[in-house]
Amino acid sequence: MAGSAWRCSTPRPARSPPPRIPPRPAAASHRRPPRLPTDASRPSHGRVIRRDDFAPSRWLPGPHLPTIWASLWRRPPPLELDFERLELPDGDFVELAWTRPCEAPLVIVLHGLEGSHASRYARALLALLERAGFRGVLLQFRGCGGSPNRLARSYHSGDTADLAHLVEVLTRRAGTPPCAAVGYSLGGNVLLKWLGEQGAAAPLAAAAAVSVPFDLAACADRLGRGFSRLYQRQLVTSMQRKYRAKFADRAGPLQAAEIARHGTFWAWDDAVTAPLHGFRDVHDYYARSSCRQFLRDIRVPTLIVQADDDPFVPASAIPRADELGPPVTLELTRGGGHVAFIGGTSPWHHGYWCEPRLVDFLCRTARPARASTGGAGYNAAP
Repeated sequence: MAGSAWRCSTPRPARSPPPRIPPRPAAASHRRPPRLPTDASRPSHGRVIRRDDFAPSRWLPGPHLPTIWASLWRRPPPLELDFERLELPDGDFVELAWTRPCEAPLVIVLHGLEGSHASRYARALLALLERAGFRGVLLQFRGCGGSPNRLARSYHSGDTADLAHLVEVLTRRAGTPPCAAVGYSLGGNVLLKWLGEQGAAAPLAAAAAVSVPFDLAACADRLGRGFSRLYQRQLVTSMQRKYRAKFADRAGPLQAAEIARHGTFWAWDDAVTAPLHGFRDVHDYYARSSCRQFLRDIRVPTLIVQADDDPFVPASAIPRADELGPPVTLELTRGGGHVAFIGGTSPWHHGYWCEPRLVDFLCRTARPARASTGGAGYNAAP
């Protein structure tokens, strides 16, 4: 056979066994029981609706082609950004990316896993916000702004403390809170979890989230199957690269020789993310950090945009209407991939549906609620 020419006569070295992941708890349930409505005149939960006005491009069929195209070849409009290092209460820092002008209603943007101000979707949204009369500030999670963060810990899907600190700082600077926030993927999980934690005390007028991994365990399973393993490999490799740089001269939970063995989300989060951030193990991390259990406590008008073919999020992880707080609307599109939502007839005639939808929602919900404060109150830059 022709393929025999590729065989090697020398024996291959023995491969290290894969890391052991603790078994899943047999009967653990982290979802809260459904609540009974307290007022028959008010809706007891949110809505899940189909958006038939989005038609995915036929030249990018399936979930994977639009996801990859948007990640690699999307061309956001030109954008000028100002940068700020924000000190955190625990001695660490995050880096912020600001748009202009200063005197405009302020919208916080949260990127996805291993994203930054260079992420194409983030730049596209920031440019549209600027054009619509908002000022955007992108919270780059710890270690994502170009400089390694100081502490051994990093960021994770359930870490809402840095977002809460940013909102507090911006409110103190401007005398009024930001009008809205938008989160993508991991950033969407962080935002929705924080909104649920805050409940009626959340100071925003509106919020939006895109391509959210509502159930982290289910999404880790999905990313370990089929073609979606490509995304897992790319993202875990990026985290491994950062880990090697950060722990080159200090002790970490993994030795350098062990890093390559932890190539899945389950293995990486069990060996690195969980111990660095105070979780018992990967199951504890996923259970406590998934935003799904917090959705019914959201009391801020919130839009969630989700594709029914998201290669990161299985259908079983998408919440039902009775899991959503009364002011939450989940818009489910037929197709769209993960943080993509590309329409149009060809590579030369196409567009992105999601970001204009987000800005339209914010114009309708966030700006009127803050109009009486005047524009000057939003100069929250340092």
